[in-house]
Amino acid sequence: MRLKSAIWVQAYLRISAVAGITGVLVRRGDRDAGAIYIRVNRLDGRSDLYGPAAAGLDGGDAERRFSPALASTTVPDADAEAYLARQIRYDSDLWVIELEDRSGRHCLGDWLMPS
Repeated sequence: MRLKSAIWVQAYLRISAVAGITGVLVRRGDRDAGAIYIRVNRLDGRSDLYGPAAAGLDGGDAERRFSPALASTTVPDADAEAYLARQIRYDSDLWVIELEDRSGRHCLGDWLMPS
């Protein structure tokens, strides 16, 4: 059974804070099963954007898995914002977390699928 989105987001923000990465919840989604997107703002006009791994790539287990949401991991901020706006129009229940880290740290560890 997968952790509810609200609990996962709260834990992830705490993990990021312990690692010294500033993170904020930008958009609150469905408490139970909303998709989660993580934007890493590199504070130089570029961002990394991670979203749910495609079905079948998540290993079929109960853990959440993430992959880069766009073809290039690091994109201009405007591209990341446009992508998220499109996703919100498609799924109004999604969550958006924004981290600020110049080097692109994200604390996804084992949750990140290999590129």
